[in-house]
Amino acid sequence: MGEEREDEDGPQADVWTGRATNRFQWVSALAGAACTALGIELAVDSAWTSGTAPLVMSVVGCIAAGLLIMFGTLAFVHVALKVDRESLEVRCGHIGVPRRRIPLHDVIGAEFAPCVTPRHWGGWGYRWRPEKGTAVVVRRGEGIVLRLWDGHTFTVTVDDAEAAVRVIRDRLRPSASPGPLH
Repeated sequence: MGEEREDEDGPQADVWTGRATNRFQWVSALAGAACTALGIELAVDSAWTSGTAPLVMSVVGCIAAGLLIMFGTLAFVHVALKVDRESLEVRCGHIGVPRRRIPLHDVIGAEFAPCVTPRHWGGWGYRWRPEKGTAVVVRRGEGIVLRLWDGHTFTVTVDDAEAAVRVIRDRLRPSASPGPLH
């Protein structure tokens, strides 16, 4: 992971990768699994005498809530960031969804954010706030903030965010032209 260089003035590697992880999300996923198990237990070994409708509603409610909690939290256990020559790609969770790809020609600037917190964005996950822009927040800590040509911002938490910002800024600079063509 991280930026690779031959030397201080040497060429960069074609791809920079980084990631951030939130192990606390596993606790939430376990709570979802417990809720799902409760729903299954109710369906299999129920001695309810109050009728079928309350039982069905309880079973379906527990299983649905458990699955939503489980998959909603597992999608944001970690985030992977990849910066290549043309774009920046953010993939969340183990299956890579949600995913966002931003072409570098849509980016006008990149800044290091020393402390991105879920509290500032309204929680973990893929977030949108009209006054702040869009973010992928999987943990509290350092991140990058991209300013896009359309006036929006995109923030993502990632380890070694300063290196990511350097790589993005280097790739935003116009390459030296070979000179006039004859």
